[in-house]
Amino acid sequence: MNAQSDQPQLPPTGAIQNSLQVQSGNWFEYLIRAQPHHTDYAGIVWHGSYLTWMEEARVECLRSIGIDFADLVALGCDLPVVELSIRYHQPLRMGMVGVVRTRMAEMDGVRINWDYQIQSADGQDLFVTARVALVAVDREKGKILRQLPATVKDALVRLSET
Repeated sequence: MNAQSDQPQLPPTGAIQNSLQVQSGNWFEYLIRAQPHHTDYAGIVWHGSYLTWMEEARVECLRSIGIDFADLVALGCDLPVVELSIRYHQPLRMGMVGVVRTRMAEMDGVRINWDYQIQSADGQDLFVTARVALVAVDREKGKILRQLPATVKDALVRLSET
């Protein structure tokens, strides 16, 4: 019996699309598996991979409430990261399954703060905690918007109420 057989198994690739996002309270959950390209030579997940997973989870969370990032771009709005705080508690290793949990923590005008936890699938091990601040920017002018587009703001308000 190898060590990886004890790890929770993701469904076959074709079924993953339907299982990536699960709402749990006001946390959005996004399953990941540490693939070889996410790791260094020792099989430890590279620190930047966590950031990619966090962004994927945030984009999928927004999509789950009706905000497709491509539509946001078409509206002339972008949400760049302007602040990031991350704490690495323990490493994920190649082949391990994890859950990226994210939620919108608060919205202050055009600034949107998101919280993150990356943990083992069984919730027993905490790998990363983080907070990311986004600001709505006019893509054409490159300047911070005075307010979020109404459809985006309404969806985010609904998200904060779940």
